[in-house]
Amino acid sequence: MVDEDKQTEISEQESNTSAETMNLNDNSEVNAQVVSASSPDEITGEENAATAAVDQGHPELAELTAQVESLKSQLEERTSQYIRIGADFENFRKRTQKEKEEIEQKIKRDTITELLPVVDNFERARSQIKPQTDAEMTIHKSYQSVYKQMVDTLKRLGVSAMRSEGSPFDPNFHEAVMREPTDEHPEGTVLEELVRGYFLGDRVLRHALVKVSAAPEPGETSDLPNLTE
Repeated sequence: MVDEDKQTEISEQESNTSAETMNLNDNSEVNAQVVSASSPDEITGEENAATAAVDQGHPELAELTAQVESLKSQLEERTSQYIRIGADFENFRKRTQKEKEEIEQKIKRDTITELLPVVDNFERARSQIKPQTDAEMTIHKSYQSVYKQMVDTLKRLGVSAMRSEGSPFDPNFHEAVMREPTDEHPEGTVLEELVRGYFLGDRVLRHALVKVSAAPEPGETSDLPNLTE
């Protein structure tokens, strides 16, 4: 009986030992699997996968950056074009305004120039016609009122008459048609304004036709004809 009990106890001990050995083997396999799962190669692979995922996002960022730079370049180009177009338009506006003013001034000059002979005739009539009767005086006053109205209109348009008599001859304002030798005035003095000159603003509208003094010399005749002959 004793021997049987010992054999039973030994068998139980061996069974326990075998079970412990199996448990240790199982744990070793689990640990090996964990270690295998966490090996450096697999960790490096995961890192590479993450890096690859990040790298896959970089082309999109680069593309967006390129688009932003392209839009900036287009904006700068459009802004530069806008500034140039604005400057060109301003120059065009000034040029057309200047041309318009020059055309208007030319039309005004041409029109007034055509009217000046009428004013000359009124002035000749005033200086030569001497009314003798009341009827003649009435007529004289009538056309003189028309003359005055015309002169006032020309003044409003910027026309002014030259005052040449007694001033030095100036070819910018005067046109000499006669010379008269005299000791009473220095040579080159305007003695008489035969046809009145006019300004339009600060520009000459018509040169004055004048008689100019010359130095007297015995036996010398005037180079220009005498209009009074």
